Amino acid sequence: MKIAILGFGIEGHSAYEYWNKEDNEITICDRDESIEIPSDGHSKLGPTYLSDLDQFDLIVRSPSLYPGDIVKANSSSILDKVTTSTNDFFKMSPSKNIIGVTGTKGKGTTSTLIANLLKASGRRVHLGGNIGSSAIDLLKNQIQPDDWIVLELSSFQLIDLKYSPVIAVCLMIAPEHLNWHLDMDEYINAKSNIFKYQMISDTAIYFADNSYSKKLAEKSPGRKIPYFAKPGAVVDDDNFVIDDQVICKTSEIKLIGKHNWQNICAALTAYWQVDQNQTVARDVMIGFNGLEHRLELFSAKNGIRYYNDSFASVPDATMAAIESIPGQKVMIIGGFDRGLDLSNLANSIKQHEIEVERVILIGASAQRTAEALERANFFNFQICNAKTMKDIVQLANETAKSSGSIVLSPGFPSFDMFKNFEDRGKQFKEVVNDL
Repeated sequence: MKIAILGFGIEGHSAYEYWNKEDNEITICDRDESIEIPSDGHSKLGPTYLSDLDQFDLIVRSPSLYPGDIVKANSSSILDKVTTSTNDFFKMSPSKNIIGVTGTKGKGTTSTLIANLLKASGRRVHLGGNIGSSAIDLLKNQIQPDDWIVLELSSFQLIDLKYSPVIAVCLMIAPEHLNWHLDMDEYINAKSNIFKYQMISDTAIYFADNSYSKKLAEKSPGRKIPYFAKPGAVVDDDNFVIDDQVICKTSEIKLIGKHNWQNICAALTAYWQVDQNQTVARDVMIGFNGLEHRLELFSAKNGIRYYNDSFASVPDATMAAIESIPGQKVMIIGGFDRGLDLSNLANSIKQHEIEVERVILIGASAQRTAEALERANFFNFQICNAKTMKDIVQLANETAKSSGSIVLSPGFPSFDMFKNFEDRGKQFKEVVNDL
């Protein structure tokens, strides 16, 4: 079979390894002409890498590649040949005990917490998708029929997914990736595939306080369970509660911010569909420290606390950081500008101007964010034209008070200055650790 793999990043490498079998002839197609191709592979590199795909029997799309770009270079019928590693995982997994998690923010935290809860209850669990391993790589783990799989699923993976997990979780939805999707409707429709192919025996879990999440869950023919509202997990009188059982107090968890209460309730509701062990739930929830680059308090020097929230790539995430981190703080905000509405972010900063002693604006979004702050009557900001994280941190240190915090919570993607959010967060931590 002649197979084309479109895009040769992390998922492309995984796809190549999975489909590289004796009877297959694989061609790697990528815009980047400098990538290193395996010695036993064919390649089609450069600006025309998407053209003439009709010659292939199967086309494997990497998540970052927009399906519409494939159609533009060929025809709409070409999509009949297109699959993804995620689709093949659902098709080939020996276990159908799959829990999928989507949403705009909190997917990684919620997915990891669900996996930890299931492991602590004695089950064999595999975690992957948009976090950690590519879904197709999980097949190397000799998955057994009774195992459980937890997948973090982005809209890039969901847009052409033809399967839904038996337990699907939709977190808070807000505008994101609108430079990739045609519009908000397409973004929402992509997310809906996590529910669309469920059966009546499956479970759809949604965030009760988010209209998008609730609307998406209606796509499922299965049982629908809200969280942050009964019968799912709720916060009641400063306790996490499900089925009238108190799991633990909100003051006992280590995750920072009330927005993480949503993620905890989502994870607890999903776990409760598999097991209802109050002791396991309590031990895991109070012991969970969160993930790197998510509101991560990693250093304190000379009275200043340093928070790495590099994963925050939309304004809503930065707003959550402002509300979650106590006391005086200098906020480092900015990055690649996708043209999202910044009025809510600016108004949030204005509402918290007593605690936000300074905003340092970086990256391509700096000027537009400055204009939004001025419209909100917040003027305590500075546009930083520095090109290195060292200079950015130096400016923040010059501004911060000795009893406050410096928070990297960009609210924008990293692509204009850094490779990705991990690179951005890693550089921030390295510079701070070298102070």
